[in-house]
Amino acid sequence: MFPQEIIRKKRDRHSLDNKEISFFIQGVTSGTIADSQTASLTMAIYLNGMNAEETASLAMSMRDSGDVLSWHNLDAPVVDKHSSGGVGDKVSLMLAPMLAACGAYVPMISGRGLGHTGGTLDKFDSIPGYQTLPNNNLFRKTVKNIGCAIIGQTGNLAPADKKIYAIRDVCATVESIPLITASILSKKLAAGLEYLVMDLKCGNGAFMNDLSSARELAHSITRVAQLAGTPTTAILTDMNQVLGKTVGNALEMKEAIEYLQGKNIDSRLHTITIELCARLLLESKLCSTKDEAINKLQTVLDKGFALEKFAQMVSALGGPVDFVEKYQTYLPQSKISKAVYAPHSGYVSAMQTRDIGMSIIGLKGGRTHPDQKLDYATGFSEFCQIGTYVDTKTPLAIVHAQTEEDYAKAAAEIQQAITITPENIIIKSPIIEYID
Repeated sequence: MFPQEIIRKKRDRHSLDNKEISFFIQGVTSGTIADSQTASLTMAIYLNGMNAEETASLAMSMRDSGDVLSWHNLDAPVVDKHSSGGVGDKVSLMLAPMLAACGAYVPMISGRGLGHTGGTLDKFDSIPGYQTLPNNNLFRKTVKNIGCAIIGQTGNLAPADKKIYAIRDVCATVESIPLITASILSKKLAAGLEYLVMDLKCGNGAFMNDLSSARELAHSITRVAQLAGTPTTAILTDMNQVLGKTVGNALEMKEAIEYLQGKNIDSRLHTITIELCARLLLESKLCSTKDEAINKLQTVLDKGFALEKFAQMVSALGGPVDFVEKYQTYLPQSKISKAVYAPHSGYVSAMQTRDIGMSIIGLKGGRTHPDQKLDYATGFSEFCQIGTYVDTKTPLAIVHAQTEEDYAKAAAEIQQAITITPENIIIKSPIIEYID
């Protein structure tokens, strides 16, 4: 079997079989297949697509390129959630401890920021000592003893995906539905999940900015995951505005902790978090009705059980034992925190969410190159939402920056990104639709 013949076959719009896909992925992992050949195959897939069976074979071959975790010794369902990425999306920070407090196990493998979207791992890197890349033994121990652990893709979990993604990133083949599907699922399947829910963002702050593309990706992921043996559902959620009240690593961590404490809860963030959690409790049979699931989730929030799980997870993975009590002391803070106001009063009727995410990169809270060291303190807080009335006393946001020059640039970008109109508009639900 020759890699160039596999590339030729997909170039000519034929389907690849399991043996061909497995051979190619083994070669990518071992280094016997050149990066140029991998780039050629990804471009052929980008141009000609893959059917569901091919995509499932690709996902499972990438999963099997490294360690595949097993949780057969646990006494409750193993579940997880994945988001396609957005601006201000800190749902994972609350979801994992909430589900753990409800009796599930959540071995969550997350990523860093990509483009204008923030990364869960970058948020956890704002906690002193927290290990986002622990060894598998510590990962397993934390999940077993506490119920949840949020970490990054360690060296031997789906290593083929890591290598292929790096090539796709520089060869203009990122936006391929089969390649996105296989990349996401290879990591999730390697984590040994029994149930998965996808939070697929749709809007001007998402990678999928139109509904048809988001639906296509949702159907691809749910069907391929089912073929791979992991029951998966998807929820399409709105990303035409910042999710929650904060954007930026330490600021989003602060909002997540306060959410778990029952303080300053944003309604859109709460709706999406509860929906995703409830879906997993129902799918895993930990609850029999949606009302039961919602009541159970509210109970673990109200009684502080979810907050306790979060604190235990942080401590187990190397963070401060008193982080939850003293998070404002531990989290980095910027030198400047100043409000930015609208040029005229009125109602927030729209925002260019991607531009807001790009503004975080300008504050060094996001990356322009892979090895960049981030400034975890910068970002925006008290961010307005669509429907908010703003004037000279009600700011669009608070800018957290390190210099006056950075503040002025970010403030101008926010003003440019937000549309203010005299009349208010109808507020839509952040849940667009469900896909099984």
